[in-house]
Amino acid sequence: MYLPPHFAEARPEELHRIVRDHPLGMLVRHTAAGLEADHLPFLWDAAEGPQGTLVAHVARANTLWREVDEGADVLVVFRGAQGYVSPNWYPSKHETHRRVPTWNYEVVHAHGTLHVRDDEKFVRGVVARLTRVHEADQPVPWKMGDAPADFLTEQLGRIVGIEIRVRRVQCKRKLNQHHEARDREGAIQGLEAGGNAGLAQAMRDAAGPIG
Repeated sequence: MYLPPHFAEARPEELHRIVRDHPLGMLVRHTAAGLEADHLPFLWDAAEGPQGTLVAHVARANTLWREVDEGADVLVVFRGAQGYVSPNWYPSKHETHRRVPTWNYEVVHAHGTLHVRDDEKFVRGVVARLTRVHEADQPVPWKMGDAPADFLTEQLGRIVGIEIRVRRVQCKRKLNQHHEARDREGAIQGLEAGGNAGLAQAMRDAAGPIG
């Protein structure tokens, strides 16, 4: 990933925030047919391993868990807030016309090794954790105990657990950090007016201008 220093984000809490808020990761792997990608909701266990561990599950019918070599190198990509930025939002554009369109975004690349966990205890734990996280804002959160035991056992048998033992992480937050404050504020206001409050807030939270 092209990563200029002023867009690099090294704070662990920011990496984990992006993954927590945008958990659908794109798992990229090598196969005999070339590169393949699967889209899975992940949980990041930051305390498990030097760089943390990503856990998820796939359908047993998905050939991923049978095709992949144990410990194979993989990449998981998480996309955070993102959106188009018009040069018309920059005050300086109207003075000099020396501004162009761009796309701002946050992205995390987690490089690691893939390990299949085809055991019910692991899978049950992953499903329980995913459920607790994603049902938390429901008026009456669904829990695994709501389902009949035999039905739940049957459903768990149809999925296989995976974990990615993360070895290296890159995070890029391209949020106009290299622009002067008035242009950045103009872009923020333009995004807010257009309904992209998430990217606008990410820009507000980003570091100030460079130099």
